[in-house]
Amino acid sequence: MATESASELTKRAAAREIIRRQRAQESLHSFALSVPIPLAPTPPMELDEDLMGPARFYMPAHIALILDVLQRTANRPFGRCMIYAPPGAAKSSYTSVVLPTWEMGRKPKSRIILTSYAAGLAERQAKRCMQIARSPEYVDIWDTPLALTRDAAADWGLSNESEMLSAGLLAGITGNRASGAIVDDPVAGRQEADSPATQKATIEAYQDDLLTRMMPGAWLSFIMTRWSENDLAGAILPADYAGESGMILCRDGLYWEVLNLPAKCERSDDPLGRQIGEYLWPEWFPAEHWGIFERNESKAGQRTWSSLYQQRPTPMGNTTLDRSKIVWSDPKHWPPIQMMRVAGYSDLAVTETVRSDWTEHAVFGMDAEGKIYLLDTWSGQVTSDKGIDSLLAMAKRLRVRTWFDEKGVIHNAVGPALNKAMREKRIYLDVRPQPSNADKVAKVQGFVAVANTGIVHAPNRGPHRIWMEQALSQVEAMPAGKLDDKADVLGLLGRTVDQIMNAPQPAPPREEGIKPFSAAWIEWKDKLPNQPRYR
Repeated sequence: MATESASELTKRAAAREIIRRQRAQESLHSFALSVPIPLAPTPPMELDEDLMGPARFYMPAHIALILDVLQRTANRPFGRCMIYAPPGAAKSSYTSVVLPTWEMGRKPKSRIILTSYAAGLAERQAKRCMQIARSPEYVDIWDTPLALTRDAAADWGLSNESEMLSAGLLAGITGNRASGAIVDDPVAGRQEADSPATQKATIEAYQDDLLTRMMPGAWLSFIMTRWSENDLAGAILPADYAGESGMILCRDGLYWEVLNLPAKCERSDDPLGRQIGEYLWPEWFPAEHWGIFERNESKAGQRTWSSLYQQRPTPMGNTTLDRSKIVWSDPKHWPPIQMMRVAGYSDLAVTETVRSDWTEHAVFGMDAEGKIYLLDTWSGQVTSDKGIDSLLAMAKRLRVRTWFDEKGVIHNAVGPALNKAMREKRIYLDVRPQPSNADKVAKVQGFVAVANTGIVHAPNRGPHRIWMEQALSQVEAMPAGKLDDKADVLGLLGRTVDQIMNAPQPAPPREEGIKPFSAAWIEWKDKLPNQPRYR
């Protein structure tokens, strides 16, 4: 076989290079691996994707997912996305630096607005964009080599007439029109996020300044920390948003693609496919890194973990709950359920749509020493009938006979349906509705008092621990929190501790015997040795 000539090798190399550049122009993943990204963990690679596989396989899974969302957003008319991830997850590097440089190169005359809570932060990200645009790797990607025509961080451009304006959101954005815009942290921190004046000013600046600069069909990307439920994202997301990822129809009438990547997985529908309790980016951040923040038991520390790392906005509330008094332990060391007095608690949704309020159930047990144990939980955004079915299934499984809910609208609406379902399923409960209280903080003070004595035990791992952590966060946030369904369940527990002691114990399991003188009984007798025969 003849040896391949040098000219043929050169042609093959040139063809591979052309394909590589085309991929970088068409794919945000390929582009991200082709240019030097300041402060990014993934260095540029000479990657032959035909031989080695797609570029997304050579970057962390969550970064590949972020780039998926960003590319879909930039390619979709009126594309909108929100990306939530903890500090250090590189969301800003890829959203505020990689995405705009890719857009400016592939779409001549692009107009990008990059904004943040302060002009200085936006300009710092703009300088990193310029650093990529100056690199030989970036220049080589495009058919017509690009060069900077203006290099001021606040307002710079390329020779293909693409431009970027960086500015502080609250400082006012004037002059430029935008084919795409990025909002990178619209508030500076928790103090500003808690300020009603700052909340109002941020929302007004977004609506009056940024949106009015957008060209028809322009795309928009948010990356931010959700310190408060009344933040900019909260003004856009639907009222019943509960942390899910995917396409969400929002209050502005547009579909936003939301990507929620908490440091520790809390949902079974996690976009990365993690199991509940698994941490983000384990190959880069060991569990000890996240544990430093997760185990901070102070009220401020728990809020930091919930908001900054888990993207569950939790305002500072008026309760005096001491989380350190909750006993997290392994259920295998608990007394058996047959030795406890058990009772169930529910906050049932009364609406008849799937995207309704949350229905919450929990079963607690009390041992002979008065210690209280969280035995089981259930959560769902379901219609009333499904909520009732889940309640009865839980009661049957744990042999619960006493159940508590709240008097008033909820009990009046759901009570008849619950009674009907008990008759049909032959599962009979002693349902004890408790007086309601309009004061949210007062409703949970009984639980706070009980929990602060150190007698409440909860599983130290698994979905029931997640449920309890979320419930405690809702208690702490009262009265300013957005959700209170789990907190209401704990409130019922606190108001009925004395009644648990009077709740019947679950009946011990019984083995089914053989009915005397039945066919099965006669057959069994015949098999016994030395039995007289019946005549």
